Amino acid sequence: MPAPLFPAMTAPPPHPRPIRIHSLTEADIACAAAADLGVPLLLVSAPGAAASAGAGWFREVVARAAARHPSVAMTAVLDCADRPGDALGALSAGVAMLLFSGRADVAERLADIAAQRGAHLLTALPDALDLRRVRDPRRACRDWLSGQDDGHVTE
Repeated sequence: MPAPLFPAMTAPPPHPRPIRIHSLTEADIACAAAADLGVPLLLVSAPGAAASAGAGWFREVVARAAARHPSVAMTAVLDCADRPGDALGALSAGVAMLLFSGRADVAERLADIAAQRGAHLLTALPDALDLRRVRDPRRACRDWLSGQDDGHVTE
């Protein structure tokens, strides 16, 4: 069987339980839970955050959370929704992993551009725990990352 044409585009990161964040506080909470449990962490921005918050904001949030929690093996994904211009802007800003939900032919071109820059473009992720409106985000993160709870998931 031949290898997939764009394996970096469709293969989700090796963390089966991503957490969607909307702030540095939420990133810190998720990192602290991952550190306590000794598990890797997949942080995903809010849906469409490349347009609303921007790639620079996301890059800084991730950098600060990583600096505060150096023991956590973290992967961070910026959600660009279906906006190819936002994906290109994020690549130019140095974001290494993007989520793009637009047309397949556009995703193929973006995946090629991302690969040339040493970045990855994903078109899907596993369900994520969304920390927006969660009453106790610390507990939700611990339970989610340990597999004890299905949490408040988003696709």
